[in-house]
Amino acid sequence: MINIASIIFALVMGFLMSASITLATTFVRIGVVENFFWLWLEVWLVAYPVAIICILLYRPFASKITELVLKKLKS
Repeated sequence: MINIASIIFALVMGFLMSASITLATTFVRIGVVENFFWLWLEVWLVAYPVAIICILLYRPFASKITELVLKKLKS
């Protein structure tokens, strides 16, 4: 079930992840160029909504896998 806390978490985490990853990959791909910010922003505007959707879809699955791994580590 998606609740308001999950949506806020997805928005914040999606922003942080997509901004960091697109910034790093854009820098590696093109380096520091005159219009770097605008090129990065164009990529980020696509990545941000994708990140939010992925977080909302994968979070329950990732939580279950995490629980299973922690149980295995404890035993």
